[in-house]
Formats: sequence, structure tokens, C-alpha cells
Amino acid sequence: MFPTGLSSPNPPPPAQEVRPAASDGNNGSSHHSTSKKRKINSSEKEDFDSSPSSPPKSLHSSSGSHHIQKKLRFEDSVDFFGLDVKMAEESSSSSASSSNKNKNVFLAAGVGHHANGLTKTSGGSATFSNSKPGAAKKLVIKNFKEKPKLPENYTDETWQKLKEAVQAIQNSTSIKYNLEELYQAVENLCSHKISAKLYKQLRVVCEEHIKAQIHQFREDALDSVLFLKKIDKCWQDHCRQMIMIRSIFLFLDRTYVLQNSMLPSIWDMGLELFRFYIISDQKVQNKTIDGILLLIERERNGEAIDRSLLRSLLSMLSDLQIYQDSFEQRFLEETNRLYAAEGQRLMQEREVPEYLHHVNKRLEEEADRVITYLDQSTQKPLIATVEKQLLGEHLTATLQKGLNHLLDENRIQDLSLLYQLFSRVRGGVQVLLQHWIEYIKAFGSTIVINPEKDKTMVQELLDFKDKVDHIIDICFLKNEKFVNAMKEAFETFINKRPNKPAELIAKYVDSKLRAGNKEATDEELEKMLDKIMIIFRFIYGKDVFEAFYKKDLAKRLLVGKSASVDA
Repeated sequence: MFPTGLSSPNPPPPAQEVRPAASDGNNGSSHHSTSKKRKINSSEKEDFDSSPSSPPKSLHSSSGSHHIQKKLRFEDSVDFFGLDVKMAEESSSSSASSSNKNKNVFLAAGVGHHANGLTKTSGGSATFSNSKPGAAKKLVIKNFKEKPKLPENYTDETWQKLKEAVQAIQNSTSIKYNLEELYQAVENLCSHKISAKLYKQLRVVCEEHIKAQIHQFREDALDSVLFLKKIDKCWQDHCRQMIMIRSIFLFLDRTYVLQNSMLPSIWDMGLELFRFYIISDQKVQNKTIDGILLLIERERNGEAIDRSLLRSLLSMLSDLQIYQDSFEQRFLEETNRLYAAEGQRLMQEREVPEYLHHVNKRLEEEADRVITYLDQSTQKPLIATVEKQLLGEHLTATLQKGLNHLLDENRIQDLSLLYQLFSRVRGGVQVLLQHWIEYIKAFGSTIVINPEKDKTMVQELLDFKDKVDHIIDICFLKNEKFVNAMKEAFETFINKRPNKPAELIAKYVDSKLRAGNKEATDEELEKMLDKIMIIFRFIYGKDVFEAFYKKDLAKRLLVGKSASVDA
């Protein structure tokens, strides 16, 4: 026996009196009436002193639905039946303070369920464990605290601070308060459901400031460029101010405003106010658009302008969603008027090659304007307007004035540009194709019909065929329509003088075959014959060619001079 109140270094295993199994039963709610005392013999004590501690085993409550693990200090000569769990915890904490070792044991007495909620361990042996001091912690569950209330006058005082900060931003002066403090103030107000009031107050402050800006733009003394610069500065200041204001009221913007789809964001609110009070003023809007159009007209006339100013102003109109209604329509009308007059004038003043280069230059300039400062939505109607007024209205006049000259002189680059520009206009290629057919027929007819050219007809036909093939390949990008049109044209003009081209082609072949390798190599001769065969296909009187060819072949065989395979 150890003295009462002191912990045994190695507590002995408890000896239990076990009831018969029949008395254990399944009724976990019944309590044992007879007390059971633990018997500890000296022999058991000695045996236990020599045995090592074993890890604790979890005990189950009488109902079996809750698993409660309790750690109890072993106390000598203490009746464990009816021992409360709270007393065991207090005893454990008191003994832990006296000795730095905390040795716990799970005890269960008897079979069945007891009032202390403990059940017996398997095999009737006790389980022990060592743990560090303070390992057992008590879980305390407290009720939710009430949400703290804002101090009196906090809302008004906080709004006053925020208002002063907003006005300082608008007036470009220093802000007295820390931005983090202002952000936290907005978050506090929003957390206490003052978001709607705060949003309205902020809108009023911004509205009052923007209203005051309109007066500076109603002065008539400013010229167009100074006026545009003033508008641009006001716009840039407004954007910078709204970015800073939104950074302070970011919590409001991402919570209250985001949850209310009908409300514009703080940035959109600023755009809406600027559009309503500044740009929607008819006098200000007209002067702004007139100034922008004037700068663009000056640039088209070759003057240097401030492109960054134009880019900023047109970007402003796009952001305010009035670009198409207020600017683009007038801009396209002015463009149409300008290039209609220019096309009429230059067609009279300039030759076709020079005019084509001017048109190409204008198209490149307008494409560059779209990239530099115009909105992308303007590109398609703008380019279509230029093409229509400088090309579409002058297709036939351009071809009648200069196509034959370009073809006669074999102006490859100018012809390529002509085809490229005409391809941009609806119906342009078809008009060019018709003039192309007419040119081939006319030029070919001069070769075939004139008797004076009989000696050189075949060679001129071969040269002309090479020329048109080269133009089709290089200038017309091997367009199949132009290839077929060329074949039809050749077939038409080469048969205007029946039988004569066939006779001359046969004599031309005979002369080449008689010469053999003296005038050309075998490869050159083969290529020449291939070209002649292409011309031969266009001829209707092939029987005439056959007759002359056989006659000439016979002569070559008699004299023994022929490079023909038939020989």
C-alpha cells in the first residue's frame, strides 16, 4: 500500500471481481447496487512493480454511442466505483504539479455499465500511458459575441474625411489622411450596411466637380487646336482622378456595386457624368468634332499635326460611347466629299501610272490613320469610301486612257499595281478583263491582216504570245480568267485571214528544220517547235498546214537536209 494522495511510480494492475456473464446483460442504463472494492495483494504489487507500463486503451460508455477517453490518476486505497470524471481530472492536475511525471490509467471495474460511464477493459488488465505535463486541455465553447456597433457620429465624421480626400484628388492637392486608413474606413461603412448612402454621396461629390468644369469650354476666344488641348487635359485629369477615387472606394465597388447590376461601377459612373455634363453639351461637342476633322484634313493636305492629341481625343469618344454617332458618320461624309473632288481633278491632270501611284499612296495613308488614332470599326467603311471615289468611279476612264500604253510599253510594275487596285473594287477585274481581250484582238489583228508583215508574222505572233504569257504570270497572278480570255482572243484574230497563217507557219517550220543545228541547239529548236504548236492549235485550217508541211518535208528529204524526226 502507498500512502493516500501520493502516486505510485508503477501502479499495480487492479484485481477485479467479475460477475457471471448472465448478470452483465445489455441494459446499459442499470447501475450496480453492490459496491465492489479493489483488492491489491502484496504479491500483485510486486508483480506490477516489475512490469512495464502499457499504452492506454479507449473505454466505451454504457450506451455504446459515445466514446469517452478519460485519464485517471491511480490513487491508493480509493474506491473507484462512482468516481466522477471531473474529480479524476482535478486529481490528475494536482498530482502533475507535485511530480513532473503524468502517468494515467484507464480503469474499468466489473462487467457491465456503471454510473461513472466506464466499462471494463478486455482481459481484466489495466492499461497505462505516460504523457507530458499539460497535454490534457479543456475545450471551452463560448456563445457568439454581438457585432460591435459603430461609435456615435462615426459615419458622419468618416464621410467628412472621405469627402475631403476626394476633393483633394479633384483639386490636385495633397491628401491629409493615409490611403490605407481611408480604404479601411470605406470597408467599415460597407460592413455596417451604409453602402447605398456612401455610393450616393460619392456620386454627388463627383457630379458637382464635373459640373463646374463646363464653363471653361464655353469661351469663344479659343481657337480649335487650343480648345482640343483643353478638352484633352480635362479628360486626362478626370481619368486620373477617377482611378485614385476608385482605389479608395474599391471595397464599395467590389461589394455593393457588384451586387447591384443596375448600378454603374465607380469608373463607369465617372464616364457617365463626364459624357452628360461635358461632351453632351452641343456647343462643346460640335467644336470638338470640328477641331478633330480640321486636324485630319490638314494632315491629308501634307501638314504635320499632333497625332497623339488626335489619338487621345478619339479614344475619349470611344470610351464615352459616342464615337460612331458623333464622329464617325461626319468623318466618312467629309472623306467621301474630299476624295470625290480629288478623283475628278486628278484624272484630268495626271497620267494613268502617276494616278495609280497616288491612289495607292492614299490607301496606305488611310490604313495608317486607322492604326494610329482611328477606331478599328472605321477601317472598313473608310477604305471602301476611298476605293469607291478614287477607283470605282473611274474604272473605264482609267483603262481607256492608259491600259494600251502600259501594255505596249510592257510596264510590268504599273500593270501589277493596276491589277492589284482593280481587284479591290467590285467589278474592277471584270472591266479589266474586257479591255484585255479587246487589246489582244486589236494588236493581233495588226499582225495577221497586214500583208506587208507576212515575212515576220509567225515570229511576231510568237513574241506577242510570250509577252502576254509573261504579263498574265507576273501582273495578273496567273488568273485563269485572263488565260482563257487570251486563248479566245488569239483564236479570234488569227483566223481573220483564212489559210494564210497556216501556210506561213508551215514555211516557218520548214525553214527552221532546214537550218538544223546551224542556227540553234536541239533544245532551243525543241522549245521553238513547242511554241509554234501552241499557235497552230488556234488555227482552223489545219489541213492547209498539213499540205504545206508534207510538201516541204518531201523537198527536205530529197536534198537530205532536215532536222525533223520524220526524216
